[in-house]
Amino acid sequence: MELNPVFARRLYLAFLVEEMERPNVPRLIEATGWPRRTIQDVIKSLAGLGIELAFIQDGRRHNDGYYRLTDWGPFKREWVENRKRDIVGTLAG
Repeated sequence: MELNPVFARRLYLAFLVEEMERPNVPRLIEATGWPRRTIQDVIKSLAGLGIELAFIQDGRRHNDGYYRLTDWGPFKREWVENRKRDIVGTLAG
């Protein structure tokens, strides 16, 4: 299956946010190897696909916390999960 790399990156990050325990930017950087700015840009772009994330404040500092996927929007989680290998393959090159 051929996917657009930008689209695949967004789906993969949404999948990681849902699968990881307390996913924050540093943990997402570690899981993907992507630069901080890329992670931040992809997080911001998810709303444009209808995927909703919530930031759960968990600490005293302003950005202390993690993300939670609250709505897959027009996508089915199962579809993304079943095509995870294709998505990762698209990102690998």
